[in-house]
Amino acid sequence: MSSQPIDEDGFHSIAWDDAPSSRAVISPSSPFDEDVGEGFETISQPTSESQDGGAGAASASTATVTGSRRDRQGSVEVDPGEWNGRWMSIEVREPVKEHEGSKDMYVSYAVKTQTNLCTFPNKLVVVRRRFQDFEFLREHLVKAFPACVVPPIPDKHRLEYIKGDRFGPEFIERRRLDLQRFADRIARHPTLQRSQLVNDFLQSTEWTVAKHHHISHPPPESHISLMDSLSDKFINAFSSVRKPDGRFVEMLEDLERFEEGLVSVERLVGRGKTRVDDLSTDYQDMAAAYQGLGYLESGITDPLNRFAEKMLDFSALLKHMNQSTVEPFLIQSHSLLAYANSHRNVIKLRDQKQLDFEELSAYLSAIVSERDRLAALNTGHSAAPVGLGTYLRDQVDKLRGTDDIHTRRERIRKLDGRIKELQDAVTTAHETSTAFSDEVLKEHKVFELSKKEEMKEILQTYADGQVEMLQRAMDDWDRIIPLLQRIRVDV
Repeated sequence: MSSQPIDEDGFHSIAWDDAPSSRAVISPSSPFDEDVGEGFETISQPTSESQDGGAGAASASTATVTGSRRDRQGSVEVDPGEWNGRWMSIEVREPVKEHEGSKDMYVSYAVKTQTNLCTFPNKLVVVRRRFQDFEFLREHLVKAFPACVVPPIPDKHRLEYIKGDRFGPEFIERRRLDLQRFADRIARHPTLQRSQLVNDFLQSTEWTVAKHHHISHPPPESHISLMDSLSDKFINAFSSVRKPDGRFVEMLEDLERFEEGLVSVERLVGRGKTRVDDLSTDYQDMAAAYQGLGYLESGITDPLNRFAEKMLDFSALLKHMNQSTVEPFLIQSHSLLAYANSHRNVIKLRDQKQLDFEELSAYLSAIVSERDRLAALNTGHSAAPVGLGTYLRDQVDKLRGTDDIHTRRERIRKLDGRIKELQDAVTTAHETSTAFSDEVLKEHKVFELSKKEEMKEILQTYADGQVEMLQRAMDDWDRIIPLLQRIRVDV
């Protein structure tokens, strides 16, 4: 199957839809052509806050724009010359408790979308969605696009659900950030971002109706009824492909190295966070000791108390740095690990498609060999050597008196029909495996670009937080040093 640019392939699932799409089609310029740079290039976006009434400016999120970079204030600069001027920004913000005080209480989030993709009739729209809606979106994207790396979202099995604290402000904000990362990855993905399901999720004012429509019109199932009937016989979840594709073996190895490296970084940063918490407590204890010393030394009580205050300030600064810089770093890196695991699952699914093809081919070969053996016996020729199972079956047939030429002809006729079915199944399995492999190669490029962007953002935010903390600490200590230097000690 010849590969097409990603903007032209109009598929809805891996069971390829050959009919032309009735939806608007993006101009045929793929963001993954050979001239793509190292990452998403800077493109600029028209300011549309005036249309939104400026709502939510105080809760600016980390919404992603396809092909854009964001400054530290959160504003997006877009260059229309890049990516043919296409961009998408999704913001998850303004959580609100609905039906507060009742047993049906839940939290909804404002989802603001700005885009110039021609598949979206509204270029700026704000809707409200709850967590279950995000779950529905992801679940059905996985079904509709099995070859795509659909980003993960956090599940509900958290301690807050057991403790009953899932409506606390800290939990709600943490979940909002998790959903924002999910939305960012959807906005970056050139296939998912323009799917009809995402379109309805981001824009539909009748979301309940749209959900029922998607439930009642599921994507076409992947191939083959015959292969499904045979799967219990020869497809083993613990089997491995006989002829591994080096490209995907390398992908898995790269993912393993990335995950190992990121886990090591997480471990070191977590250990550093614990030590900084301990150091903050030590500074508090030291401040209390200096305050006690100041009461004993009446001549320098004020300088010592000021010094103790600065120690308390520095202790609070360390805690703030852990909360505002280190904890988000750990959460984001853990989320990136979950995203990498989703990519790993897609590669494993591709291996399963190849295994389906290989096992079907082997089964077809065995059936053809059996048919040729029976044909040779009918013509009086010696048949090829057979396995123990076939030999025992032949001996049983002889004892029963069913090993005659008429019986063999009937078996040959049935095997011919089976061979025809298997040949069609092998052809379809091969096409499916090849198409799936092509899509996984594209998905790997999408994942790599997204990973680079996220790693840059994570590390830059972490470094900026460290630098800001150290700069503030230096300024504080610079102000207290002259006061300490004015202390005179009589010898």
